[in-house]
Amino acid sequence: MRYPQTVGVEAIGSFSEVIDVRSPGEFAEDHIPGAINCPVLDDAERAEVGTINAQVSPFAAKRRGAALVSANIARHLVERFADYPPDWQPLIYCWRGGKRSRSLALVLHEIGWRPALLEGGYKAYRRAVRIGLDTLPSTLQFRVICGETGSAKSRLLEALAEQGAQVLDLEALANHRGSVLGDLTHAPQPGQRRFETCLHEALTRFSSARVVFVEAESRKIGNLQVPDALITAMRASQCLRIEADRAARVTFLLAEYAHFVTDTVALGQRLDYLVAIHSHERIAQWKAQAASGDSAGFVADILESHYDPAYRRSTDRNFPHLVEAPRVTLTELSASALRAAATSILERVGETPTESA
Repeated sequence: MRYPQTVGVEAIGSFSEVIDVRSPGEFAEDHIPGAINCPVLDDAERAEVGTINAQVSPFAAKRRGAALVSANIARHLVERFADYPPDWQPLIYCWRGGKRSRSLALVLHEIGWRPALLEGGYKAYRRAVRIGLDTLPSTLQFRVICGETGSAKSRLLEALAEQGAQVLDLEALANHRGSVLGDLTHAPQPGQRRFETCLHEALTRFSSARVVFVEAESRKIGNLQVPDALITAMRASQCLRIEADRAARVTFLLAEYAHFVTDTVALGQRLDYLVAIHSHERIAQWKAQAASGDSAGFVADILESHYDPAYRRSTDRNFPHLVEAPRVTLTELSASALRAAATSILERVGETPTESA
């Protein structure tokens, strides 16, 4: 048998551990779910070797690279792999399945472990993710939850998941609440590749025999693009219409977005993004309401003047099945009310709710 052995993407789940030997920067941008990072060159070392290759010679770069790689592998053996058992079988990958991954695999093999290389490396995995995102959505039964801003759709998804439903929470994966004010907590979004990897991982876990609940979304969530095949599948799917009165939605939003009250400067900066849609006078009015402490008035006004009309136009245009969608009316948006709604929804689609952990 040829060593180290090479395997395809389909075998990723067959190994004791998946090791990404790329630099920390490459790993942070995206990696195979569950992989650990054991770089054979860190970001600075990788840049150094590249500079030597360009300015001195490939031979000098290889010599310096070999010294750095050897030192890093030795460190991993002492610090990371010291207590691993003899039957450990890791899968190792780098960018293209080349020298970096092979260098670690050869050392581990000589020790007596049975490592394998991912054929084609991260690039092959990335290709599989793109193919999966093109093909998986059409195999699933989505049920799209629609409802005006503040209808607690994300919290309803959580309640459904707690009761055993299959749930695709795009806003959680994107780390963004999907509106111009959605990132006011300043939490960074993942990069597009990382978002797609996590989305692909979620889609592969779903059973095509059961409904997958997902919130109605536009093509972009913050700075991230939802794959075309998923958007197409969602827009062709059956819907559920969540209805809650505006007073309940205002109360819910004030609790969900507590930073409306505490960070009116950041809020004002975000409101400036709406100048192409609303007059300077209206935006100034919203800022004044928020600054004066009239948060409830501000939220009610921006719902009536901006969010509700925009949401209705978008969903009516993009979700043709919304007109025939069953309605779920909520008089309050408490946790208990959302749990009860989730139970009712699951029974409506023919699934048995389970007890939450």
